[in-house]
Amino acid sequence: MPRRFSQLLCGVALSFGLVLAGCDEQPQATIEKSIRTAEARPPVEQPPADLLTTQRAFTEVSAKVTPAVVNIRAERVRVASRLGPLFEDFFGDRFRAPRAPQSEQSLGSGFIISAEGIILTNAHVVDGAEQIKVRLPDQRVFPGEVLGLDPKTDVAVLKIKSDQPLPVTVLGDSDRIRVGQWALAIGNPFGLDGTLTVGVVSATERANVGIEDYEDFIQTDASINPGNSGGPLLNVYGEVVGMNTAIVAAGQGIGFAIPINLARQVAEQLIANGEVTRGWLGVTMQPLDPALAESFGLDKVTGALVTKVLPDTPAERAGVRRGDVLLTFAGKTVRGVRELQLLVASAPIGKAVPVEIVRDGRRLTLSVVITARDERPESGRVRPPSKGKG
Repeated sequence: MPRRFSQLLCGVALSFGLVLAGCDEQPQATIEKSIRTAEARPPVEQPPADLLTTQRAFTEVSAKVTPAVVNIRAERVRVASRLGPLFEDFFGDRFRAPRAPQSEQSLGSGFIISAEGIILTNAHVVDGAEQIKVRLPDQRVFPGEVLGLDPKTDVAVLKIKSDQPLPVTVLGDSDRIRVGQWALAIGNPFGLDGTLTVGVVSATERANVGIEDYEDFIQTDASINPGNSGGPLLNVYGEVVGMNTAIVAAGQGIGFAIPINLARQVAEQLIANGEVTRGWLGVTMQPLDPALAESFGLDKVTGALVTKVLPDTPAERAGVRRGDVLLTFAGKTVRGVRELQLLVASAPIGKAVPVEIVRDGRRLTLSVVITARDERPESGRVRPPSKGKG
């Protein structure tokens, strides 16, 4: 055999043998198990003690409060044209088609405040609903009855009936919260039951937001989304300090909650009477700007300027005049028109309240006896459907 051919044959055989040997070889597992054992310690063996304490607080709040946070599904029926509004507008009444009822649902949260089944939530979650279903974290579902709702503060009270006592939340004192404190929100964002989010109290006494008629919001950066409406805002003790209500859709980390002290005050009236009675002063007002504040001798922009005093009202009887600047009401500083409206609305009916004013450069204190404002057409048990906030 020629030497060159012999060398070529050996090379082919060698190559073939290497291929076969490669096919016979089995791949070996190279990923070692990574399991937490006594022998295999975690990468960080001793996290900071305060970090572990904070984490433990969050898990405890979730475990203790979540069983009392409910999912609320409200169903409304609206009548819609079969052909659409553009067709009807073009052809007029002669060609109007029969209207078909359509069902629409809103999803929100709530929290149980009594073992008998009393629940707090937002008015916009259940306003105008024909049917309300309340689902507990243990997946039991109950029909919900509206005991009363107040769109001006966005507070509603529901009732469910259970054969057994229900878990309840503990209501705290929203007047004691401070900016920078931890804030925990529990609710059902987008229907995801029992979701816990954590942030801080970003601000308190937020008004002039344009969400409700009476505003005194807690602002938080704890994540709040559609479906969180009506759920509790909590402190690290697990106490409810607010009721989550709205978000700034164009921003991130800007959510608002109704202080629980205000929600509780409204709820007590709704439970007792099915409606809310508010105080009335009988003036029209305008906010101050820096130029106006300076003209009245004020060193800061605070208070509300009286532009008109209505006849036969508490303000007229107390001696309030046009041009007075109201500085304090019932001992609380009036920061602006919205704050004064809330203070007057929350004042006890028929009792004298001290009001400090500035008139002609002098500070005076008047005594005003607040009377009730008739809001029956605007606040009560039955209301037409309104656009919700989530």
